[in-house]
Amino acid sequence: MNLTLKIWRQPDAVSAGAMHTYQLADVSPDMSFLEMLDVLNEQLNDQGEDPIAFDSDCREGICGMCGLMINGDAHGPEVTTTCQLHMRSFTDGETITIEPWRSDAFPVIKDLVVDRGAFDRIIQAGGYVSVNTGSAPEAHSVPVPKDDADRAFNVATCIGCGACVAACPNGSASLFMGAKVTHLGLLPQGQPERDERVVNMVAQHDHEGFGGCTNIGACTAACPKEIPLDVISQLNKDLRIAIKHGH
Repeated sequence: MNLTLKIWRQPDAVSAGAMHTYQLADVSPDMSFLEMLDVLNEQLNDQGEDPIAFDSDCREGICGMCGLMINGDAHGPEVTTTCQLHMRSFTDGETITIEPWRSDAFPVIKDLVVDRGAFDRIIQAGGYVSVNTGSAPEAHSVPVPKDDADRAFNVATCIGCGACVAACPNGSASLFMGAKVTHLGLLPQGQPERDERVVNMVAQHDHEGFGGCTNIGACTAACPKEIPLDVISQLNKDLRIAIKHGH
């Protein structure tokens, strides 16, 4: 395939950026999207130009590092991560626009790389359980109902990629936060800090500059792990209960 690529270039966090256009020929439909960018960067290196900076790590759809706005969609036209998106999802001669995540809370570092440290600080505010260290407890020592265990596992698959924020017109991280609160709130280990957790995480979310949720649903539609929208309802329910308890 022959492609026209319009890519956001920004030299650093303080300089102004702009869209640059590149031509790329002989792209295999079996390439992943990131492999296509690797080929483009090889071409730029050969031409003595600065390669395009973008995030990636495992390239297996697990780590959540990769994340791009592709033709206006978080992660592109398929419900998957950018690294698992393949060029067969595009057509010969197509023009593809590639931008970094769109969110004030995810400032651009360079080109397509953004700082998602805000997610880390939300987790540091309460997305954990406090436990004594030591050997692992016996697996059956803390019984958990099967339905709760299954749901906790499903929402724990969130990889923190940030697609929910980038897709949301309000720039809200409620789906990310709701997944963490729901996951820990379903398990016995998460109960002692349940009220404190949700209050602190919501406060940090707002402090970071994320927007409020208006239940549009763009977040769950873009989520590569298909986290359901009802985790936001659980988040709001837990927050109301925590406030009622005086937190």
